[in-house]
Amino acid sequence: MADDLVARARALGEPGADPDPGLVVELTAATDPASLREAGRILEGVPGEMLAPRGSRLRPLRVAVVATFTAHETVPLIRAALLGAGILPELYRAPAHQLGGQLTSETSELAAFAPDVTLCLVDDGLLLPRPADLADPAALYAAMRERVAVLRAWSTAYAHRQAGHLVLHTIPLPAVRIRNLVSMQARAELGRVWRELNGELLRLAAENPQISVIDLEMLLVGHPTPLRDERLHRFAQMAWAPGVELLYAREAAAACRAYLGLSRKCLVLDLDNTLWNGVVGDDGPEGIDAGPMYPGNCHAELQGAVAALRAQGVLLATASKNEEAVVRSAFAAHPEFPLDYDSFVAHAENWRPKDGNIAALAEELGLGLDGFALLDDSAFECGLVRESLPQVRVVQLAGDPARHVTSLLEPGLFDTLHTTSADRDRAALYEARGTRVRERARHSSQEDYLASLGLEVTVVPAVAGSLARVDQLARRTNQFNLTGRLFPAPPPATAPSGGSASRVLAYHAADRFGDEGLVGAVHVVRDGDRWLLENWVMSCRVMARGVEFAVLHHLAEAARAAGAHTLVAGLRPTERNGPSLAFLLSAGFTPASGSAEECPARYTLSLSPARRFLPAWITLRAREAETRG
Repeated sequence: MADDLVARARALGEPGADPDPGLVVELTAATDPASLREAGRILEGVPGEMLAPRGSRLRPLRVAVVATFTAHETVPLIRAALLGAGILPELYRAPAHQLGGQLTSETSELAAFAPDVTLCLVDDGLLLPRPADLADPAALYAAMRERVAVLRAWSTAYAHRQAGHLVLHTIPLPAVRIRNLVSMQARAELGRVWRELNGELLRLAAENPQISVIDLEMLLVGHPTPLRDERLHRFAQMAWAPGVELLYAREAAAACRAYLGLSRKCLVLDLDNTLWNGVVGDDGPEGIDAGPMYPGNCHAELQGAVAALRAQGVLLATASKNEEAVVRSAFAAHPEFPLDYDSFVAHAENWRPKDGNIAALAEELGLGLDGFALLDDSAFECGLVRESLPQVRVVQLAGDPARHVTSLLEPGLFDTLHTTSADRDRAALYEARGTRVRERARHSSQEDYLASLGLEVTVVPAVAGSLARVDQLARRTNQFNLTGRLFPAPPPATAPSGGSASRVLAYHAADRFGDEGLVGAVHVVRDGDRWLLENWVMSCRVMARGVEFAVLHHLAEAARAAGAHTLVAGLRPTERNGPSLAFLLSAGFTPASGSAEECPARYTLSLSPARRFLPAWITLRAREAETRG
């Protein structure tokens, strides 16, 4: 398999080569660091369309690697892992041993590259000098604390200065460094201080939304290879063994995928021999098993892991060759299961092909297929979905069920940079969506249906507490996203309102079926008699209800009151954001002269004469003001 992986990578560089989208799947499944490293080298510069699954594309991303040790062998592994994650990277490796200068200098090569994501690789030598003065441990530990404070300062300053994201990691301590101490008490003290220092690094993720920290020390617990190859460490100053390099590369790729908002939003589950041990149609509701003895306890643990994903915002759906009544009876017969029938926002229990059922689930939930993952034990069903729906990530459960939870969670398919209240409420939001769909069927026209909702839209200045949700919308929203730009951090709550030329407005939506929460944001820059809309994003959940027109009404009224004559919106067209252009045109925006050559293109809307954009069925609130259509 390793030789085949390298051969397929080489074939893509041949003249007249055919695309090989299946190679991306192989990159995620391969376990040999040497073959993945070689494939990563070969694939540098291969066009994304040669690797992208049918009906999708690899997302471009500028990634920098800056390290305190020789990491040139790690970079090809990072490239292979990024390609496997659906990302087309432009990689830059900073010179080794220049971490401080690269992070702190505004004229460094790193700053000139302007990465979207900066991967900061650090070894134990940054904190614990070689050789360490063990005769005075108090002074040694004070120096180590000072060094981690410097690393924190470098990282924070860099994150504030750069527009992208910084990814750090906790620093594992090689066993040989611990055993250099002969006293058991001294070893315990070094371990305590080391964990304290790693805790300081982990705290950065809570303090700054532009920083993530991979807990590499924890991930190495139980890892089958040692932290480093002592010969390679002495010979080439390589801090990590190849297996650890691969582990890091895949964790870094998951962080990059989360940065781009490419995490899977919906997990589709098979039932028989997946959520439970047995086949309910043959064994009956009482005959299936999910604990407490092996192998049932493995399926119970899997259900618990799935329930935890649901609590953090992952939508659950079923796709099972079964009858609905039989499945209902299976859950009813086992109230001890961590999941029940109502844990799923959508069900496909029938005898139709699984790929068609997943496509129907995507339509029902209003999500793209690239937001789905399938968990199934059937090699046939997994192969069918991989071939028919290559955008769907398939996880096949095979072998010992004791590894089922690892198979589901290890790829990091659902990783996000932050978990917001909107994530935790997502299942309820989609249940309310289903209620709205049924309500729509009761009305003869769309206008009557919308008037029945009692829809309210509230526009407020974004504050620090809403930044994570605004940031998430900017990364994950594809259809209503004007430019793809991230939003600036809002000013402190103590800053005077209205004093800044740049501000971010967030807006919320609610109706009689429930509160949708924060569903969109717009970045406004005041430029003389113009208001520039630098970006505008909105969740697809509230599209087709007129919410964007209510927000436009607020913007137009506020701009006119401030003496502005024109709104100018930027638009960077993508494969998915056609609804953004459709909205601008339907609202009366027109292309600005010469903007076709610009990126983003500019569209203008004159504020004279005044127009009323507010739909009649929406109540608009801005701060404490209330306006009815």
